[in-house]
Amino acid sequence: MGFSTDAHPFGPGDGLWLAGVEIPAAPRLHGHSDGDAALHAIAGALLGASGLGDLGTVYPADERTRPGIASGELLRGVVRRLADAGWQPAAVDLTILAGRPRIGEHVPAMRDAIAELLGVGSDAVSVKASTGNLSGDVGGGRVIEAHAVATVFRAGPAS
Repeated sequence: MGFSTDAHPFGPGDGLWLAGVEIPAAPRLHGHSDGDAALHAIAGALLGASGLGDLGTVYPADERTRPGIASGELLRGVVRRLADAGWQPAAVDLTILAGRPRIGEHVPAMRDAIAELLGVGSDAVSVKASTGNLSGDVGGGRVIEAHAVATVFRAGPAS
């Protein structure tokens, strides 16, 4: 089992990607990638559960990682890394804290997108949304934060 958290502030421009889903008419999150804090938290939790490091080591925010890279591509790479080490995702529990935009209506699509990226059934993915009680940077709509717990199982011998 692994746990990870990630947060990104809103940046310039439109095109918010969150949990593998594009949220229409919302500002994008600032980051070296597309800023999808939810997928970053899941990737970090999977890496932690399998003892394979952290997302910043695997995909550093410098010239070694393409600027603007889709976080879905990063997560698929993490899943391949797990498979190469003999691990497979089993389940993910994700909580997204966002004062804006309201994301509750997107939760089913997020769950399906995450399941597809991980190669698991949607019933192995939980996505919850919270406004963070409208306090601090999250509640003030300046940041989106995500927390993820992931479980993995040994799928075969490590190569």
